[in-house]
Amino acid sequence: MATSDLRSFGLVTPATQRAITAQEGMALLKGRAAPPRALLAYGNGRSYGDSCQNAAGTLIDMRSMNRILSFNAETGTLEADAGVLLSDIIAHVAPHGFFPAVVPGTQFVTLGGAIANDVHGKNHHRRGTFGCHVEAITLLKSDGRIYRCSATNKARLFNATIGGMGLTGLIVAATIRLMRVPSLDIVEKATPFRNLEQFFDLAEAADQANEYVVAWIDQLAGGRHGGRGILFAGNHAERGSHMAARGDGALSVPVRPPFTVLNRPFLRLFNAAYRWRRGRSTLPRQVGYPSFFFPLDGLRDWNRLYGPRGLFQHQSVVSEDMARQAVPALLAAARRAGQGSFLTVLKRFGAIRSPGLLSFPRPGFTLTLDFPNRGAGTLALLGELDRITAEAGGAVNPYKDARMSPNVFAQSFPDWHRLETLRDPAFVSDFWKRTAERLGDCRDEVEAAE
Repeated sequence: MATSDLRSFGLVTPATQRAITAQEGMALLKGRAAPPRALLAYGNGRSYGDSCQNAAGTLIDMRSMNRILSFNAETGTLEADAGVLLSDIIAHVAPHGFFPAVVPGTQFVTLGGAIANDVHGKNHHRRGTFGCHVEAITLLKSDGRIYRCSATNKARLFNATIGGMGLTGLIVAATIRLMRVPSLDIVEKATPFRNLEQFFDLAEAADQANEYVVAWIDQLAGGRHGGRGILFAGNHAERGSHMAARGDGALSVPVRPPFTVLNRPFLRLFNAAYRWRRGRSTLPRQVGYPSFFFPLDGLRDWNRLYGPRGLFQHQSVVSEDMARQAVPALLAAARRAGQGSFLTVLKRFGAIRSPGLLSFPRPGFTLTLDFPNRGAGTLALLGELDRITAEAGGAVNPYKDARMSPNVFAQSFPDWHRLETLRDPAFVSDFWKRTAERLGDCRDEVEAAE
């Protein structure tokens, strides 16, 4: 067993110190020799919170299992190890005219991590979540057996593993369906909007007309400009490149500064410059896929800019009926708290349902905010954002969370106990201990009292 420093991307939770390789983890599980501490798979550390952490246990580092096992260039079906990165999948299938049907905001996530977090992208209204395109999962459980799960074979385990945060066992490999595209390039159109009311009026029509839609919000703008931003719509170009771009960024943040660089004065200047540069032309333009899907991948370790205490990300979803009240309230709460969000993203989820048992997306609008960790003040703000979301009948994303209460988790995912019944007893995360296990303890206490 090796000592490691496997962290989450938010850098606010302690790194798990004990780790073993994927090969060691598989040997351990196949030998049915349960370790003295609980296990959890670790992909590429792009989760913001503690769903990828296991402070009192052992992480299985899956990055060495990174082979593409097969690819059918006629059907777009690909099988790969769980540790392969989406960037490697894109590079492999792009020359054949394919692209993942769903990609998150970074291509540096593993296949297993994309499944475990049931990631979503800018085209949920058209394609649903990543889990909607998973055909089969190879899962190794602590009973030493390998399970081949699909929608028609061990379906309950399949559904629990999609969005199951790595708790049903070790994802060894998976088969996914890719999307045929005319090119990798994107024809992008930027439409500035003055306020949130105008955005909501634009959103549905934009979804109907485009494969990809997302909005950037100037979170610091108050008054009559509250919620102003730019709506980006995109479609794959009919004529463009079929070659994948270089995966890693040319620039990097080599060290963490002693304080957050992303303070309010900087953010005001950045927002003004970004709004002017990206919103000055509404004519369509053809861009490479990295700048459209993965703009921050070009700067390695950009999370270090948030300083020594890291960052919290808060992502919520509320129904369309409640969005016109809840989204402005969320943005106003952040402004009242004096907190600035560097990355503020608003988009519309469609009605395509994921097979995942605890999948986060649901019909409505989702708002994502990033805040430097300033201690008690930031935690108080995040609690207020939870309250606004809960009162609107919405949900908070557990895959990006590092501090939500058990009650908020239960309200967001009332079926959480169904995952607990299918959880492999040898697998647990700090998130699950912090939320579900406390809910279970409370339920046991109530039942005992009755």
